[in-house]
Amino acid sequence: MGQQQLLLIILGVIIVGIAIAVGIAMFSSGSVQANKDAIINDVNNLAANAYQWRIRPTSMGGGGGVYTGYSIPLKLVTNENASYALDAVSASSMTFIGTSVQGYGTVIAVLDSTGKLGSFSGTLYTQ
Repeated sequence: MGQQQLLLIILGVIIVGIAIAVGIAMFSSGSVQANKDAIINDVNNLAANAYQWRIRPTSMGGGGGVYTGYSIPLKLVTNENASYALDAVSASSMTFIGTSVQGYGTVIAVLDSTGKLGSFSGTLYTQ
């Protein structure tokens, strides 16, 4: 082979290597975002469950207008996205914490007395 052909082969190998590295980086960032979106969706479902419990009368097994006494149902504590916990439960608000099972970090959301989630925060990051 000539010198020019060897240079073209080396250049081709370098370009393919760079393309593979870029593809892996893009997939990783997409994976983190997909996990974050899934955790936020799960927290929305938990918030709806908690609000339904809050507005249900105590005679029907609900909270009677307050969040105190609510606990996350056992089937919803963990799934393929994250594990969930409650923090700072008061009569008019509660805080959900979703910790990624893939090791990407946490999502924190506060549920207010009207059943709306607000002040999302947390630290999700790539490995």
